[in-house]
Amino acid sequence: MRAVVKSAAERGVTYVTDAGDPKATEGSVVIEVGAASLCGTDRELYEWTPSAQAFNLNLPVILGHEGAGTIVEVGAGVTGLKVGDQVALESHLTCGQCFPCRTGDAHTCERTGILGMHIDGVFAEYAAVPQDICVKLPTGLSLESGALLEAAGVAVHAIQRANYSVAGRAVLVSGAGPVGLVVVNLALLMGASHVIAVDPNPYRRAQAEKLGATALHPNDGIIERCRELTGRRGGFDVAFECSGAPGTLATLFEAVRREATVITVGHPSRPAEVDIAAYINKKGITLRGIFGRRLWETWEQSLLLLDSGKLELDWLITHRKKLSEIDEAVELLTGDACKVLLIPGLG
Repeated sequence: MRAVVKSAAERGVTYVTDAGDPKATEGSVVIEVGAASLCGTDRELYEWTPSAQAFNLNLPVILGHEGAGTIVEVGAGVTGLKVGDQVALESHLTCGQCFPCRTGDAHTCERTGILGMHIDGVFAEYAAVPQDICVKLPTGLSLESGALLEAAGVAVHAIQRANYSVAGRAVLVSGAGPVGLVVVNLALLMGASHVIAVDPNPYRRAQAEKLGATALHPNDGIIERCRELTGRRGGFDVAFECSGAPGTLATLFEAVRREATVITVGHPSRPAEVDIAAYINKKGITLRGIFGRRLWETWEQSLLLLDSGKLELDWLITHRKKLSEIDEAVELLTGDACKVLLIPGLG
């Protein structure tokens, strides 16, 4: 089987043609991968940065945690799934027994494992996955769109974490990668009064402008622009930090009004300083973070948006690559690209 493997704790990955074919064990299914999507975390894993090392991978492992495919084999004890079903995959593997899992917060499971890090992932022709992470795709939704649901769900979770408080509000989005762009899209769909997207990459700024946002470079006077647009309110109502870039939080804290909400989505590569006295205490800002998707509320919300036709995802796709083109695919993530897909069927 062809696959992309992270075999050693060092920079790079290996494309192989002789990976073992997965088998459906108790409670699992085998899918033929139709499409797998790369994200910023995959680039971190490729470069083997400190943030990647913090995931404590089970090496060697087939990478890939965003994907969709068709079930070709069903293991013993599997219910509700059959050969031929098309599914998207939740990437987080939860224990089901810890306090968060048993009280509705499985997205913060104390023993979270991740597809493509702790078990073999979807950068391959086939993948064996637990039935519990399979989500049946609505009729008519392509496998390519299904492969984007995991990432889109992060954006939906961010909106949920902000208590959906974007309608009629001024919304600031730091980072116009795929997740940030879906946050922009959702905020505009929900009736935000102003949406500013901040990114140093001109291609990504152009994508945000196409959606209807005001796109600014980080050096374009973000704080002043937000205060100008909101007058006596004193700043924007809610901000989403989707880039993970160092030093962005201070700008967001200054750009939002008193008693605003800041949601952190991106994972910074190093600890960030927060002036608690100035921003959390005196300014009354609520700082909240997210990790993945809220199980399974976020998936249900995302599927409802797709079924209604309000949310579309195909526009995120800019490149389709073979598994053997993994190096080029990773390089695209820092260039003029949005969602880069690996399509095993391309050869």
